[in-house]
Amino acid sequence: MEIGVRIVGFLLLIIDFITTPFYWIASRRHSKKKLPPIRDPLLLLSGTKLADLIRRKQVSSQHIIEIFIKRVKEVNPFLNAVVEDRFREAIEESKNVDRYLDGISNDDDLKKLEVEKPFFGVPISVKESCSVSGMSQSVGSLPRAGTKAINDCQAVANMKALGAIPLLISNTPELCLSWESTNLITGRTNNPYSMNRTCGGSSGGEAALIASGASVCGVASDIAGSIRIPAMFNGIFGHKPSSGISPIDGHYPTSTDENFSKFLTIGPLTRYSEDLKPMLKALAGNNAEILKLDEPVDLKDLKVLYMMEAGKSFVMIPVNRDIQGVMLKALNYLENQHNVKVEKAKFKEMEDSVEISVSVFFGMQDIPNMLRDENNPKHQKNVYIEFIKSILGLGSFSPHSLGFYLLHATNLFIPKTSYKSYCNQAKQLEEKIQRALGTNGVFLYPTFPIPAFYHNQVFTKPAGVLYTMIFNILGLPSTHVPLGLDSNGLPIGIQVVAARNQDRLCLAVAKELEKGFGGWVKPPMSA
Repeated sequence: MEIGVRIVGFLLLIIDFITTPFYWIASRRHSKKKLPPIRDPLLLLSGTKLADLIRRKQVSSQHIIEIFIKRVKEVNPFLNAVVEDRFREAIEESKNVDRYLDGISNDDDLKKLEVEKPFFGVPISVKESCSVSGMSQSVGSLPRAGTKAINDCQAVANMKALGAIPLLISNTPELCLSWESTNLITGRTNNPYSMNRTCGGSSGGEAALIASGASVCGVASDIAGSIRIPAMFNGIFGHKPSSGISPIDGHYPTSTDENFSKFLTIGPLTRYSEDLKPMLKALAGNNAEILKLDEPVDLKDLKVLYMMEAGKSFVMIPVNRDIQGVMLKALNYLENQHNVKVEKAKFKEMEDSVEISVSVFFGMQDIPNMLRDENNPKHQKNVYIEFIKSILGLGSFSPHSLGFYLLHATNLFIPKTSYKSYCNQAKQLEEKIQRALGTNGVFLYPTFPIPAFYHNQVFTKPAGVLYTMIFNILGLPSTHVPLGLDSNGLPIGIQVVAARNQDRLCLAVAKELEKGFGGWVKPPMSA
């Protein structure tokens, strides 16, 4: 435990208490806005089901692409989630799919197509940081404005090889450096369940579109909760794969530090659990074999550990009662339906998740640095001056991303001399969790302590990320599972964690909890 970290946490709680009423007042003008209704039932199907309909020629790929384009155009004025579209190219690619299928009449060929191209003709969306050839890859950074991706990143190439058709790229915070998706190029993305609240970050644009019925599923990335937090705030499924499973080639920002590829993963965001496995297979490419995703999971043999919160501390954000309540219901459901062994975990080290995560993460040697002068790498702008300029609207960087560099500059008041100690603690905690879970255990844990907060409250609630970031540091797989809405109509849920390369356990539990609790719930829509 670091006293400096606790003091910062205490000060943020005080500031949050004082400022919350002002955020509430400022948010009133957006509170009554609702999305247009979903009129076409095809928009409510999973990618797996759409692919099946397309293969059997019950609906054309072109028709599917066109109705999703229409839906994007309906909701984006409310969400502001699209950075750039490729609608014209997607329609042409869908026509090629339909022409190809017109030439197939043999059932064996269709079965082969199902195996080799499970997303044949299905539209997907892609987070801007994951490059799509010819599309913007500014990633919300003004100095990078106009930057276009030369090639598809490997994960997107894998999805396209299996037949998926990218429709658009979606909004992120500047260089993915915040848990609110806003930047000085595209602006701010709203939460479909309440326009006055954040959609999360950094995969916020993706999650908002999927939850709104404007995308089937999406390619996203996660280095500190960037898949799972938006998944929770928008009521959908999000999976952070085991470390090193999904290729990150073509992702921006990047780093030469070997630990970067351990912390950053590319994974799926989906509205339905049944799309998680085929998407993970596609994104992982050749590494999918390591995960043995087709090996059946018998839930009766499952061991379930859980923790309701990271620990007892007056400086931590308390876990919302609705979230605690729904976790208890999930535990009871698994216990009653499958007679699984449920046990409270004793991972006391989770109390120090902030110190472990921040110290280990900022120990990287090549953290992406937008303040560095590209013409003179030894010179960089002063983060404190730039932050003040950004608050006054005079800067070229967003205050949200500069908040990250303020944390980096101060190291959250954790002495640099503690780095090795926290690395050792991280290693010991990983080994402890691995031993406890083995090959048949999962760990149920909050994804974030509260539902989606008001826009810009991210500055007073950064400590909530301790629930997700620790699993990036430990390299463990984690799936966010939506479990309905809270008393204010906001999505809530939990994350399911497993030992390294036991991703299939996370997905199996996600599917079972969807069966028991209904999964995704439509956001409020106008009549």
